[in-house]
Amino acid sequence: QVQLVESGGGLVQAGGSLRLSCAASGRPFSTYAMGWFRQAPGKERAFVAAITGIGGRTDYADSAKGRFTISRDSAKNTVYLQMSSLNSEDTAVYYCAARRLSTITSSRDEYNYWGQGTQVTVSS
Repeated sequence: QVQLVESGGGLVQAGGSLRLSCAASGRPFSTYAMGWFRQAPGKERAFVAAITGIGGRTDYADSAKGRFTISRDSAKNTVYLQMSSLNSEDTAVYYCAARRLSTITSSRDEYNYWGQGTQVTVSS
């Protein structure tokens, strides 16, 4: 079993930056692919970014490319999402997810473990 705890959300002005963290505990973390998803009010949970368990290959949603960076620190069992140039469309609850395989996917159904989420609100 893997437990995931997100932190770092909050209120930020448009154009600002935030860094989200996801601390993992339980099973070996380094071999798991990790992802970030977000869910805005009235919308489905959507893929934001992912990183492989080995090698650090990354993938991003089109909306995140050039603005967001996913990274991981296996020594700290933590994955990060650095977000910049935020706008009101980025307002959502952000969820961290872990996959028992090392390869990444944008499909939320392929992830086995989820955190409780952290709210990000961007004011215009």
